[in-house]
Amino acid sequence: MLIGYMRVSSTDERQSVDLQRDALIAAGVDARSLYADKASGARDDRTGLKNCLEYIRAGDTLVVWKLDRLGRSLPHLLEIVTDLKGRGVAFRSLTEQMDTTTPHGELLFSIFGALAQYERALTRERIMAGLASAERRGRRGGRPPTIDAEKIELIVSALASGASKASVCRTFNVPRSTLTDTLRRLGQSNSKDNASDAGPEGLAKPT
Repeated sequence: MLIGYMRVSSTDERQSVDLQRDALIAAGVDARSLYADKASGARDDRTGLKNCLEYIRAGDTLVVWKLDRLGRSLPHLLEIVTDLKGRGVAFRSLTEQMDTTTPHGELLFSIFGALAQYERALTRERIMAGLASAERRGRRGGRPPTIDAEKIELIVSALASGASKASVCRTFNVPRSTLTDTLRRLGQSNSKDNASDAGPEGLAKPT
């Protein structure tokens, strides 16, 4: 069974999923098996995507119009596709012509995995350099850091992938003030806060 997922990044009524809907239906997806969200790709609480991933079963294929409609970042995309693969679910992206049921699709997926690993290595290198720099400068007053280096690495990686500070604080159980102080010591004080993305939830599950 083909299951389709669609997303537009704005709640503006002028933005529509019609183009994606037409492409998915033309690819063989039943209109009753379409899920959609009107939300930023950086959000980690998309209702339509959550419902889609819960509904899909082994032997099904998840189809999207374009890769960036699904994942908020390359690591997030790989996380979703890897989970689907482990559940016996295939994945297709129409624009990039990626299909994990084909050798070509498997090759692309492997390349994406290598790129994500490289990105994580660069992130770790930047974090360690920042920690070393902060240590050389010495403490500048205030409370001592209460986030260990491993958790800092995960937090910075999540922020770099588009997660909001609010969601990071919830996920890692870190007070907002502690996160802000830690990022300032690492020279990350200009990290963008995606709180403005907290718009309406995704569209309803298809009937």
